[in-house]
Amino acid sequence: MEEYSSIHPACHGIQETPNPLQSRFLFHKGGLDLNSIMRKNFPNANLAYLCACQTSAGQENLPDEAVHLAAGMLAAGYRRVVSTMWEIGDESASQVASDFYQYLWSCRPEGSGSHFDGTLSAYTLHHATQPLRHRLGNTNASLLAWIPFIHYGY
Repeated sequence: MEEYSSIHPACHGIQETPNPLQSRFLFHKGGLDLNSIMRKNFPNANLAYLCACQTSAGQENLPDEAVHLAAGMLAAGYRRVVSTMWEIGDESASQVASDFYQYLWSCRPEGSGSHFDGTLSAYTLHHATQPLRHRLGNTNASLLAWIPFIHYGY
């Protein structure tokens, strides 16, 4: 993470309400908690696309508090974070991520090589959720599929 400007953990996310710094990403061979992430230095941090459930789930009993994995990534130095408010379906997550990166790559200035401009990430997320919205129509299932994708940062 220290070397790259963007990360995309595609895994499970667990929010630890009683101890938010123990909220973590669960990978095949272990976890990575928010406390460990926030202790590191990320000089190149630009965009974190958190393709995991509960990465920006709040707490019902603390509606004004924002302590979750997405907020932790902002605190760790990432300028932009894409995350989800609740559990997401694999198909929806895959489609939105694919559309997100396809659009973001298509907006790169000529000669930028393998780099993209993370400042377009909020607009790109909006663009990436549109095909899902249109495919599912105006239904409750549609709302539950595309609304949980949110953007933090600038």
